[in-house]
Amino acid sequence: MDVWSRAGTAAHPFIPGEGEGERARKMREVYLVHAENWVAETDGRVVALLGLLDAEIGGLFVAPEAQGTGVGRRLVEHAAALHGSLTLEVYEKNTGARGFYARLGFAEESRRVDEEYDEVMLRLTRPAPENRA
Repeated sequence: MDVWSRAGTAAHPFIPGEGEGERARKMREVYLVHAENWVAETDGRVVALLGLLDAEIGGLFVAPEAQGTGVGRRLVEHAAALHGSLTLEVYEKNTGARGFYARLGFAEESRRVDEEYDEVMLRLTRPAPENRA
């Protein structure tokens, strides 16, 4: 939960209460329970969390101090090895994540408005790696 809270707060300053309160409760009681979760560790500490709902990345959270080290990329590549093509949603204002996903080969498929926060969400997709059977 610490990685999610710190990474989410840093990435989503436009979301009131990100990383706390009701958002934290939903993460603990809904998202973590229903997702296939993968973590990356450094020196025995969790530094990144990726939640999968089938082939959809429900969330990728990398601790601020671990960003740029390759842990996020490795988790996404692991998800692709498991599921082939991947989809996800990202806030339009989260330019750092959008750039990260673009470098990994994700492309915008559609847009919608997150009615809870009145923020634009982009749906991104990435085809299966060519070497995947």
